[in-house]
Amino acid sequence: MKFDIAVLPGDGVGPEVVAEALKVLRVVGERFGHEFNFREGLVGGAAIDASGEALTTATLRMCRRCHAVLLGAVGGPKWDDPLNKVRPEDGLLMLRKELALFANLRPVKVFPMLVNSTTLKPEVVQGVDMMVVRELTGGLYFGKPKKRWTTAKGRKAVDSMLYSEQEIERIVRVGFELARQRRKKLVSVDKANVLESSRLWRTVANEVHADYPDVELEHMLVDACSMRLIQKPTYFDVLVTENTFGDILTDEASMLAGSMGMLPSASLAGVPKSGVMSFGMYEPIHGSAPKRAGLNMANPIATILTSAMMLRYSMALEREAQAVEKAVLDALTAGYRTYDIMEEGKIKVGTREMGDEIAKAVGASA
Repeated sequence: MKFDIAVLPGDGVGPEVVAEALKVLRVVGERFGHEFNFREGLVGGAAIDASGEALTTATLRMCRRCHAVLLGAVGGPKWDDPLNKVRPEDGLLMLRKELALFANLRPVKVFPMLVNSTTLKPEVVQGVDMMVVRELTGGLYFGKPKKRWTTAKGRKAVDSMLYSEQEIERIVRVGFELARQRRKKLVSVDKANVLESSRLWRTVANEVHADYPDVELEHMLVDACSMRLIQKPTYFDVLVTENTFGDILTDEASMLAGSMGMLPSASLAGVPKSGVMSFGMYEPIHGSAPKRAGLNMANPIATILTSAMMLRYSMALEREAQAVEKAVLDALTAGYRTYDIMEEGKIKVGTREMGDEIAKAVGASA
């Protein structure tokens, strides 16, 4: 089969980790008889430097013509001035909005051999395997009014957390569908004791639950959820939440796995169903790490696992996705570690070397 993939390496370590994901995908193509056509474009700071825009119309058009988008990371000190009219993150937000990528999926899984890589006790993180579903195109990041102004009494600013029942219904449905494919337990996270938008969220979640009687639904306030993630993370199977809460909780949850360099994500334009292709954008959850750029240090595993999610959700290639995930497990079992997950007695490798080992493991399983 032939697939067109829009490749947006971005800034900092983005180009380095994306290169390793492409290396692995080429081996997947050879092993399973697929043709992946990589169409590269600019986004974020790299795009600002080249065109003055964080995302050009031409790049957006290219993304729309592909089966999926693979993105590295955006941002860095060079473009961080808060007075700048254009920021690298603008390109990322535009992609999410223009491509209607409303559902962000962030799996958090602790590999058995990495239980000592976190700051938590091994017995707390052992067996953690959850999926966090974050609404991505609504809430505080996109709601209106959103402005800053000056009055006689000083400066003021406002952001609006706005949600429609349709936006809530579709993201909650994603949560139920994924829970149905896993352990059939969904936790819906909100702040219904304070926020009107959360009260609507909870009402709609209960209504959608009627279509999924086989899935257990539990409502949990976001502050309680943040504590439970540290106290007993194995409690969770699938969580679904709005944009801002999801942004914060997923970063917290990432520490369960020991490093952001281990965690992938997918942003989808449809409800994921087994065997059905859904357009999406795929990116590791970590940032551009500009201080690590060009040093062959960054952990490429998150991006490689992200490519596995792309195979699964946007190409309906489940066997191929599992082959990539198994190759990552094989490389870790063999003792290979990048600096962020290094421990005594293991083999320290760089970005390229870790990519080589995983690609080799994919090919060796043929």
